[in-house]
Amino acid sequence: MTAPVSRDGVQELGESVFPPSEWRGDAKTPLDADTAFNGFISTNVVFALEQLGLFAWFDEADRLDVAEYCRVRQLDEIVFRRLLSAGEAFGYLIVTGDRVTPTPAWSELRRKIGFFTWGVGGYHDVFASAASIARGERVFGKDVLRNEAMVALGSAQADRALMRHILDEQIAELDFSVIADLGSGISERVCRLVKSRPGARGLGLDISASATDLAAGTVERYELTDRVQPICADVLDVLFRGRRIEGADQVDVAMSFMFLHDLLVDPATRMDVIPALRKAFPHAHTFLLGDTTVRPRGEDDSLPVFSSGFELAHALMGVPIYTREEYENLFREGGLHLRRTIPFGAPHTYLFVLEAQ
Repeated sequence: MTAPVSRDGVQELGESVFPPSEWRGDAKTPLDADTAFNGFISTNVVFALEQLGLFAWFDEADRLDVAEYCRVRQLDEIVFRRLLSAGEAFGYLIVTGDRVTPTPAWSELRRKIGFFTWGVGGYHDVFASAASIARGERVFGKDVLRNEAMVALGSAQADRALMRHILDEQIAELDFSVIADLGSGISERVCRLVKSRPGARGLGLDISASATDLAAGTVERYELTDRVQPICADVLDVLFRGRRIEGADQVDVAMSFMFLHDLLVDPATRMDVIPALRKAFPHAHTFLLGDTTVRPRGEDDSLPVFSSGFELAHALMGVPIYTREEYENLFREGGLHLRRTIPFGAPHTYLFVLEAQ
């Protein structure tokens, strides 16, 4: 099928999106017991090594001295050596006496470290409680919590390694004076984009009061106190409960990333989210909405990083997720013109570039 052409002559992707071959993954199924068990242990080892600073260390150096590293960081040397030994067993490190060097496999871990932080650091307790949640003995959000800080850190790591350059390419093509980020966290993204666009201003909306407090520091660090405004707000309040945001009527571009599925949880308002979004930002000409979708089934006998974890985590939290086609239909029915659907770094994650009509 030939993809339609938009008003500016850029080919629409829609039906003709070709996911990167990397999204098929290299984990062949069925996973045998040895692979499954060692995979569980190795993810915890990788996360521990990241938390102990090894990835940052090997970004700057090609070797590590164990005794010196433990002395400076006040680590238990016996435990640290056991972690290094495990890393060597999994093929990530070479340990020769006190000297440690990374193997070629380390660079791929480095590129995807955000998924380990997200999964092990952020969702360990959720995954460990799966049976209790299934039996109705425990409920996410009440008896079971995720580590919000680790989820945010892992997402930021994945953004830097896999997504940021793609977003920047799309932003560079847009004309805007005011940009809004929905689910902005500490406002790092909106500050970075405003800083790169002389004269532009930004709004960062996030439900977390602590994140909004930290965002004030981000704004100061970027020297943008007169141009970026962090706002503590529940986006659902803005869409459906009459919360008014000063400056929303001046926004040219509105964006959200890995957040749209949270706005669609309530089936009673699901089909109203996009029209409400347009109403909340009435002069926005472009919406950049990025989200992870359901992995297509029956295509391959292999799995990529992240997808299975994302799907299971959201099932345990009671949050539905959607296919790419379902998102595209939602946008169409909500009155947004789909200009491009772009593979967005993380497996089965897309950036939807949408125009208001």
